[in-house]
Parts: sequence; structure tokens; C-alpha cells
Amino acid sequence: MAASPPPLSGQDEGSFAYLTIKDRIPQILTKAIDTLHRHKNEMFEKHGEKGIEAEKKAISLLSKLRNESQTDKPIVPLVEKFADTDIWNQYLEHQQGLLNDSDGKPRWFYSPWLFVECYMYRRIHEAVIQSPPIDDFDVFKESKEQNFFESQESIMALCIHLRELMQIIEHLDENQLKDEFFKLLQISLWGNKCDLSLSGGESSSQKTNVIHSLEDLKPFILVNDMEHLWSLLSNRKKTREKASIVRVDIVLDNSGFELVTDLILVDFLLSSNLATEIHFYGKMIPWFVSDTTIHDFNWLIEQVKYSDHKWVSECGANWENYVKTGRWVYHDHIFWTLPHEFCAMSQVAPDLYAELQKAHLILFKGDLNYRKLTGDRKWEFTVPFHQALNGFHPAPLCSIRTLKAEIQVGLQPGQGEQLTASEPNWLTAGKYGVFQFDGPL
Repeated sequence: MAASPPPLSGQDEGSFAYLTIKDRIPQILTKAIDTLHRHKNEMFEKHGEKGIEAEKKAISLLSKLRNESQTDKPIVPLVEKFADTDIWNQYLEHQQGLLNDSDGKPRWFYSPWLFVECYMYRRIHEAVIQSPPIDDFDVFKESKEQNFFESQESIMALCIHLRELMQIIEHLDENQLKDEFFKLLQISLWGNKCDLSLSGGESSSQKTNVIHSLEDLKPFILVNDMEHLWSLLSNRKKTREKASIVRVDIVLDNSGFELVTDLILVDFLLSSNLATEIHFYGKMIPWFVSDTTIHDFNWLIEQVKYSDHKWVSECGANWENYVKTGRWVYHDHIFWTLPHEFCAMSQVAPDLYAELQKAHLILFKGDLNYRKLTGDRKWEFTVPFHQALNGFHPAPLCSIRTLKAEIQVGLQPGQGEQLTASEPNWLTAGKYGVFQFDGPL
């Protein structure tokens, strides 16, 4: 097999990676610093002078980080002891070993973009955990909650759609069930547009009813493997014994509106008997501005449960019940916030790889997961998805992603070039999406 191509990096001036490191990373750090400033009084009320000192320290560490990135300083090891500190520092050494430079130090614009971007979020976390007693402060919590509240009308429309569907689900024939499955898959796909790291932390809520836009959005799905997902799950439903398990795992991306679309999809999978249990994977620390943590997951279910609208509230109560009865299981694992591509998982986190192998289907939401699945490399557009996964095949899997990075594989010959000619930013605008499946057909 041919060697993998080099990773995307900020050394390609004008590339999306370059612009992320040059503009978006400082913007995100400035917003994090501003958030800490605005919570100064709250920190004083809660912790007295110690809170103020901690806030100043965290701001000083983040300001230093912003300066390091803007002036392309060498990337330095992590210092604060945490569950993953040693793995991170080993990875940094590994990056150093790949360099031919005379000073041999990885730098912001010359290291792989995936590594640099993950490193920045890990350093934000380090600045906070180095600043007790505010060491559990989530600098992104406010924007995540704002995204949820600003998307209320869309969330209500989706919850009402789900409750209406639940009332007739037992009477649907196979084709009707398949149509509903495809509809909810597409809603989950376009929900992935709500990404706060792409907007530098600015509002990216969903204000329109996405259900009404699905037909108009269909032409923007570049790879559509929904049929494979239907075949896999409907065949299992037909052939399984009464008491046997069908497990679908979902590696989450953004909280807020996108998470609601994901929960609605997997609620449908249980209600239609296409699956019997759902396993979720989120982030252990605040990550890429809007990524889901266990706090975000529980908070959102509670918000939906306490909605004033009866049917929305019913959704929340059902979701809480799924968690209580073990039909929904949430997993934390440090691997999801490491810089490694997923093909390294079986070596770096064999316990997680073994857990994923128990799934009948794994859904990977969003752009960062896609970048890690494919190694964030300069693949040709026509390279098969299976090849780009580089040996990562724990179970049948599907990427559900709107495009926000300059990487896409598995396209038809000429498709990528045609898009580039007509829309130069098609890879990064979040306008196009894919359902890309890998597994036995």
C-alpha cells in the first residue's frame, strides 16, 4: 500500500489550517480571556480573594499561550499533572523526532494542524487546572448554553415531530420507517453545522426549522451511504432473537442544537427497534468550544425535561429514563481529547478500541472526528474511505459530517475538482455534507 500523504499544516499559507492558526486560535483565546474577566465578581463571591488571584493567573497563562501561537514560538511540554499529561508530552517528543530542523522544536505553523489545534485546547484546560479554586471552570459553557437557548424554536419543532412520530410508529410499514430514519439522519447531519469553534465562539444557533429544508439540502450531500445504514440495522432487526442486543455507538460532536438532533435520532432507533441500546462518547474536558462533555449532556436533557411545552418535556423525561434504565450509556475516555489519529487507538487506548468493537454500528459525528478518522492528511479526493482509515476498523462505522476542513475522501473522479472550480471554499463552509460508511455490505 502506498505511504500516507503528509498531514495538513499551517505552513501552507492561505490554507484553512494557516488561517485557523493565524486568526481563529487567537480569536478563541481572546474570547476565553474575556469570559474569565466577566466572571470575576462571581469568582470573588464564591472563593473570595483566592478566586480573584486564580482568575488573574488563568488569564495570564492564556495571554501567554496567545502570544506563543501568534509569534510561532516552539510548542512546549505540558507541566500540570493530569491523566493524559505524559501521553501528550510523549506525543510532543514524537513530533520533535519527525523534524529535520536544526533547533528540532515543533512550532505552531509548521506542525500538523490537528496536533496544534488539539494542543491549544489542551493548554486552555491546563491554564484552568493550574488555577485552583476555579479549576473546574468551563470557559465555553456560556456559549454552549447560548446556542441551546437561541435554538429553542427549532428544538421544539424537532421534539414535536418526534412525539408525533412515536404515536404512529407501530403502524408504519418498512418503507415509511426507512423514510423517517433517513429524515432523522439528515437532520442530525445538518445539525452538525452548529459549530462554535468554526465561528471562533460566536453564536451559531439554529433558528429555522430544518425539517422543512431537507429536500432543498439533499443536493449538498456529496457521499450518501444512508442505504448501507438502513440495510445493516433493518437486517439485524429481522434476524435477531427476541432477547438479543443491537448496539449503536455514537461519538458525539457539538452540544446544544446538534446534540438534540443526535438524541432524537437515537431515540427513534430504540423506539423503532432498529437498536436496543445506545452508547455515547463525549469529551472529558471542554474541547473545540462546543464539544459535548458529560455536564453538557446531562444539562441539556434536564433543560428539555423542564420545558414549558408538554411534548418537549416528554422527550426530556424519556431521555432521562433511558439513561436511568441503562438503554443509553455515556462513556468518558481521555483518548478523545488526545492529538492522535484514530488508527493509533488500538495501541494508545486498547480498552476503548475493545469497547467500540462491541458495537454493531458506530456513528462518528462531525468534522474533528472525520479529521482523526482520516489522519487529517492531504489525501486525493478519490482515495477510498476504507484506505484513509488506515486500519481503523473496530466495527461497521459511518461518518456524519458537514465539511469544515480541507479534507474529503471517497468522491467520484472529477467531483472534487468540479466543486473547487465553482466554489473555492466548498471544503470549509459547512454547506456540504457526507454519510460515509465503512464495513461489510
